[in-house]
Amino acid sequence: MTEQSQGRCPIHKSETPSLDRATLRRLPRGIWALGFVSLWMDISSEMIHALLPVYLVGFMGASMVTIGLIEGFAEAIAAITKVFSGALSDWLGKRKILAVIGYGLAAVTKPVFPLAPTIGWLIGARFIDRVGKGIRGAPRDALIADISPRDLRGASFGLRQALDTVGAFLGPVIAVLLMWLTADNIPVVFWIAVIPAFISVGLLFTLVPEPERPADMPKVKSPLSLRELRRLGRAFWWVVGVASVFTLARFSEAFLILKAHAEGAPTGLIPVVLVVMNIFYAAAAYPAGVLSDNGSRLRVLAFGMGLLVVADLVFVLIPGLTGVFFGLAIWGVHMGFTQGVFSSLVADTAPAELRGTAFGMLNLLTGVMILLASVIAGILWDSVGPNGTFLTGAALAVLALVGMIPLRRVLRSNKAAQSGADSV
Repeated sequence: MTEQSQGRCPIHKSETPSLDRATLRRLPRGIWALGFVSLWMDISSEMIHALLPVYLVGFMGASMVTIGLIEGFAEAIAAITKVFSGALSDWLGKRKILAVIGYGLAAVTKPVFPLAPTIGWLIGARFIDRVGKGIRGAPRDALIADISPRDLRGASFGLRQALDTVGAFLGPVIAVLLMWLTADNIPVVFWIAVIPAFISVGLLFTLVPEPERPADMPKVKSPLSLRELRRLGRAFWWVVGVASVFTLARFSEAFLILKAHAEGAPTGLIPVVLVVMNIFYAAAAYPAGVLSDNGSRLRVLAFGMGLLVVADLVFVLIPGLTGVFFGLAIWGVHMGFTQGVFSSLVADTAPAELRGTAFGMLNLLTGVMILLASVIAGILWDSVGPNGTFLTGAALAVLALVGMIPLRRVLRSNKAAQSGADSV
């Protein structure tokens, strides 16, 4: 059986991974290295991101709609860039070089944040940082799929996501401590955030291997041509469709920060919002990946979608900071049960030689939805208040859950067709 045929079997696994140490030891060194690369970059990014919405509103005078536009367009730019970087990685047959460029660009733009004199500079820095994210995203995810054992694919994505998220909550923790030590001097915190960004690039450059392209793997001449996009297959496009609707329900985390601020959280403790969410995200990501390797990707995914509905309702129904922190915990677990599983489904359903393009298309379409979701969230927040924003998110998450019904049938049909092809 070829790697491509293995990659197109969405829910069958020959082995049942567990959460024990033996499973962790079986994961390739490159997976661990990519996880720590993500950890250090997220420490840097989240030190800035945790304070940026409050900095924009409190010090730069930005409106909620402006926050939504900045966050939405920044993520959309990253998503568009991922399409081309993913396709380029398929055309080159190489992933690492593009990941190095992407992480490197994000690192060199970090000093702009403390130096920015106006909103325009901050917007520019945020956008360039997201371009770096876009360049690295799809090649990195395709690299994970390339080097991970097939029966541990969910665990590999889960581990990378878990370490990434550990960085995401360490960043705000460090930001809180630095805000206390510097008497809420946000620019100083931004300067210190530069250091872990460059550590991340160094780890990627020295510890992550570039896997050799198999000799029998077809070369891709035009990854974004209609012919190649059709080759991605019906199952892949259904996965992307469900992911897009679900992303529309999950607006920028900036609005979680603003919800906490509106409920009375002190400015110096605002980063705790992301700490709480990411602790639960990190704790859930690897176990969710392992569970998805046990032949249950769609059940894990549906559970995560249901948790988003519950989180939104908690934000609406439970007042004060108690409701905020319960909602954040549930929101974090929902992220752990969805993000890595979507990546695993893409790796399962796309041909191996088109994985970069596949992850790029996933990120393009979900990035457009992030733009729409963030703008809609900002408009609803300013017009009807936070409750309207969260209730709309819950309704869209229910719509994504409904989309899981035909997706299950499509994946079963894809599995049956692939089993027939393998037996010929």
